[in-house]
Amino acid sequence: MPLTPQEKGVRLAIRLTPKASKNGFGAVEQTADGGAQVKAYVTTVPEDGKANKSLIKLLSKALKIPASQISVASGQTNRNKQILFDGAPDELMRRLGHWIEDLTP
Repeated sequence: MPLTPQEKGVRLAIRLTPKASKNGFGAVEQTADGGAQVKAYVTTVPEDGKANKSLIKLLSKALKIPASQISVASGQTNRNKQILFDGAPDELMRRLGHWIEDLTP
């Protein structure tokens, strides 16, 4: 599972592909270190944080969570990112868990 509960929220592991043909999400994929991450695609170029902003907007819309509660915790200039969702960890784990299940074919 690409989710990790934190003291004041939840971290989500994402592999972002910028300059894609369309915005969206793919399935969960296994990483080389045995972890998991959600594939995400944005049409924006990876300049000046534009792709990260597009990713946050996309996550906000898909999960109906305010963008102000979503941030890039690590991986600002890397395809592999840790996204932090601020809020109650139990509620976020449930909500994000259901969303990830829906992504899995």
